[in-house]
Amino acid sequence: MLQQEEDVNKVNVMQPSEFLKIVHFSEKLKDTTRHCTTSKGRRESVAEHSWRISLMALFLRTEFPELDIDKVIAMCLIHDLGEAFTGDIPSFNKTQKDEVVEDGLFRKWIEDLPEGLSSSILSLYEEMIALESKESKLYKALDKIEAVIQHNESPIETWSQNEYQLNKTYGVDEVSFSEWMVKLRAEVLEETIKKIDDSKKLSE
Repeated sequence: MLQQEEDVNKVNVMQPSEFLKIVHFSEKLKDTTRHCTTSKGRRESVAEHSWRISLMALFLRTEFPELDIDKVIAMCLIHDLGEAFTGDIPSFNKTQKDEVVEDGLFRKWIEDLPEGLSSSILSLYEEMIALESKESKLYKALDKIEAVIQHNESPIETWSQNEYQLNKTYGVDEVSFSEWMVKLRAEVLEETIKKIDDSKKLSE
């Protein structure tokens, strides 16, 4: 039994150099920009988007006491790491081929992680893709809703023309698993409509 424990510990030990390699890789997301901008008109980074949906998950711990919120936060933190390879492609431009390429590159990166970390991240990633657990559904809903919230905060002149309609419907399906999330999406929709209406009044 003691020998088995020693073998497990050897497998799961990560060297500081391996850890730094992972940290350096993740830094790429700080320079990988998204289509949306901040409230001051600066292009936001993928890292900033991932950070805020993780924060949103943390703040929802008491609203979803039956969920493993730590797992949801982990999903939020890793969900766009594949974009360190491909860059961010807006949802309305992203094709199935783009998704396959990103998935393949991300999986290869996961496989190259230290063994203990690799298996846990891969398991988490598979759960995210399956979208069967409530944790994965909450992560996905937050991912979609945060994008709309950011658009509501950004100058409307930075919106592409199709987003005037898209921002009214984006993420509606993803929140349907939870009454609370449906209410949140409705609040966000009100903000979107008000922003569009205010913009029209200013242009009159």
